[in-house]
Amino acid sequence: MSAPRKAAIIGGGVIGGGWAARFLLNGWDVAVFDPDPQAERKLSEVLANARRALPGLYDNALPPEGRLSLHDDLGAVLDGAAWVQESVPERLDLKHKVHGQITAMAPAAAVIGSSTSGFKPSELTAQGARVIVAHPFNPVYLLPLVELVGDETHVTRAADILRDIGMYPLHIRREIDAHIADRLLEAVWRESLWLVKDGIATTQEIDEAIRMGFGLRWAQMGLFETYRIAGGEAGMAHFMAQFGPALEWPWTKLMDVPDFTPALVDLIAGQSDAQSGHMSIRDLERLRDDNLVGMMRALKRTGSGAGGVISAHEARLPQPVQADLPVTVMRQVPQSWTDYNGHMNETHYVEIGCQASERLLEMVGVDMAYIEAGQSYFTVENNVRYLAEMRAGETVRVTTRVMAAEGKMLRLNHVLTRADGVTAATIETVLLHVDLATRRSAPPPDHIALALRDMAAAHVGSA
Repeated sequence: MSAPRKAAIIGGGVIGGGWAARFLLNGWDVAVFDPDPQAERKLSEVLANARRALPGLYDNALPPEGRLSLHDDLGAVLDGAAWVQESVPERLDLKHKVHGQITAMAPAAAVIGSSTSGFKPSELTAQGARVIVAHPFNPVYLLPLVELVGDETHVTRAADILRDIGMYPLHIRREIDAHIADRLLEAVWRESLWLVKDGIATTQEIDEAIRMGFGLRWAQMGLFETYRIAGGEAGMAHFMAQFGPALEWPWTKLMDVPDFTPALVDLIAGQSDAQSGHMSIRDLERLRDDNLVGMMRALKRTGSGAGGVISAHEARLPQPVQADLPVTVMRQVPQSWTDYNGHMNETHYVEIGCQASERLLEMVGVDMAYIEAGQSYFTVENNVRYLAEMRAGETVRVTTRVMAAEGKMLRLNHVLTRADGVTAATIETVLLHVDLATRRSAPPPDHIALALRDMAAAHVGSA
């Protein structure tokens, strides 16, 4: 196994901490430079949330964590780094100073990215720095989008690395202030400020308008695809013809900005406190993370939006080493699978057993192509023995034994083992081969029957 690659994180705040978590939980060693005396505490809290949330996106286990280290020596942080990410405050003079040092000390082959939300690459490189814009979105350890702007070769190498840690690199071909996503957000933000200032809506009412309506549509389809559907059978051209005239109506104040007075700040801050001041920032982060994991896993089922990125990344994750018995599942228990007792709900033991059965069948050729051709196996019985608790974040490893493969019937035994070696459960599963045209049991074709019989013979006496 190759040694972990190293990421150097310059600035360990909310964004820098999110970058550190994304790399660390994908098996990279991470070195952090941050002079803030509270940096270690803040970073540990971000990592705790990431460890709680990120594995919940996947049905395979993430690679073993890399090694985390904090330094007060910039040279030590940069030494041997394959990726350097700067996330210092949005002051151009500070970024010039930091990137001058990074360019002088970082390895020549390292990708050097800036988390800047507003500055263009030409501004960052004006004093000779070697850097591209690599602008992520909070929480960096969950949201896949990274806007890349800058030197073509540098951006290409950056994109390859980002895909390997489960992110979605969006290459912006021409530089512009605030890139793409923040320009869109700024438009919504400006209009929202006016709505609050003019007494039309409160901060909570604006948030409800987004999260109860178009925010859900945007999560899966974005803007233009959503409007294409709004055009009906006639498509986008019809939508544009119908709503295009509204561009000349006084619906927005985007060309005007409300005076950013202390009174406006106090008004918005007060409404925001009333809306969610009863929760701590960490509680809000965990609520956000749980909601994001749930929505992104739902999108994963159809490959839509961020769900497609998760599926592609999951396919890149290292597969478990096979022993005498096949390892059919290796994954972590997501937070959403636990109940009021704090351990995995019994229904999810069965869910893991179903995943193990599907993986075993894929090994002998019962895959999606086989099912689309009109044949499959249906589960007719599960017998579960619950032997030990499984808690959120624990890794479960499943080995599967083919107990019998006789005619139309297949009998499997799944053993669920925790990382500490304790057997958490056993599941005996009985399946019948089915002709999907008649929805009745039928013998499997000879090549499937032979593969299962061979596997059953090989599993006799295996531990």
